[in-house]
Amino acid sequence: MEHVISTPDYRPDEGLRFSWDEGFDIFVSATQSEVLIRANRAGLTSLARHLMTLAQKEVTNGTHVHLTADQEIESEVDLILERMAG
Repeated sequence: MEHVISTPDYRPDEGLRFSWDEGFDIFVSATQSEVLIRANRAGLTSLARHLMTLAQKEVTNGTHVHLTADQEIESEVDLILERMAG
């Protein structure tokens, strides 16, 4: 079964636009040696959409999405996804 994830087009004058699938759950935990991201299907699809949005060629390096602990994600730490050169 194919699952298509649509991403909003990047528009420099509007900045990044992110959307979440209904019912998403994302849990993040971190130790000194590893980071664990657990998510339901809606959470995984939402994260994939965020990453694909950042991967658009028009997005500039250093652009990021900041997922805040106990707001967008269940966690004691924030999760930052950032675009880098390369």
